[in-house]
Amino acid sequence: MQEMKPVKEGKVREIYDNGDSLIMVATDRISCFDVILKNTVTKKGTVLTQMSKFWFDMTQDILPNHMISVDVENMPPFFRQECFDGNSMLCRKLEMLPVECIVRGYITGSGWASYQKTGEVCGIKLPEGLKESDKLPEPIYTPSTKAEIGDHDENISYEQSVEYLEKRFPGKGAEYASKLRDYTIALYKKCAEYALEKGIIIADTKFEFGLDENGNIVIGDEMLTPDSSRFWPAEGYEPGHGQPSFDKQFARDWLKANPDNDWTLPQEIVDKTIEKYLQAYKMLTGKDL
Repeated sequence: MQEMKPVKEGKVREIYDNGDSLIMVATDRISCFDVILKNTVTKKGTVLTQMSKFWFDMTQDILPNHMISVDVENMPPFFRQECFDGNSMLCRKLEMLPVECIVRGYITGSGWASYQKTGEVCGIKLPEGLKESDKLPEPIYTPSTKAEIGDHDENISYEQSVEYLEKRFPGKGAEYASKLRDYTIALYKKCAEYALEKGIIIADTKFEFGLDENGNIVIGDEMLTPDSSRFWPAEGYEPGHGQPSFDKQFARDWLKANPDNDWTLPQEIVDKTIEKYLQAYKMLTGKDL
């Protein structure tokens, strides 16, 4: 069995080159505030991969995605080890577009902070009198640039996204920017509506897109996982304050409350975190992982 080494490592993902395809492995690492913590969260990578698969399958009518298979039998022998089973995805190679496509359906987080100061989020004027966690009249698209590890992504306006894409793809900036915006909002609307029926509010999320060999836009990376989205329980939803969530909020809150944490979580916080991920998976898919 030939050992393979990742060609790229992100905070949570490892990417392996498989000739004409890629294998994306979601590890059990957890990152908060752009730092990789010392703990691992067992099964977290599997939740991320299987949840992405679920959404990729559901949204093929809107646009194609990069997934080929999540079955390790379809991958090189190296991936037929327990540590890769369930958390690995064989994907098409894409030329990734350098914009993080963020969509917000509710006002929270940095968006809420910005609204309180200026009445705007990323340059978009919002109605007066919104409360924290309120649902927006319509979802808004707030793109950002993609930073290298260690740097922070930078919010840009829609107009800046046109210029930014034009620089890299001359003659295509306006077309790509408008397609990214329209796909992002269409994907969010369909999936947020579905999730709400299952008891989960998707407050916001981010997508990444790339071009296939024919220049078509395809959704890549991960999709609508608790790592790339804010999931809130619909039960007990009440605007006016922050909401409990199905993601890393436990971990983030504990780190904030314990500044001398050395980026290590107590086991009980790790357990609560994975419990939330598994609960979200079951509510959305109807199946236990």
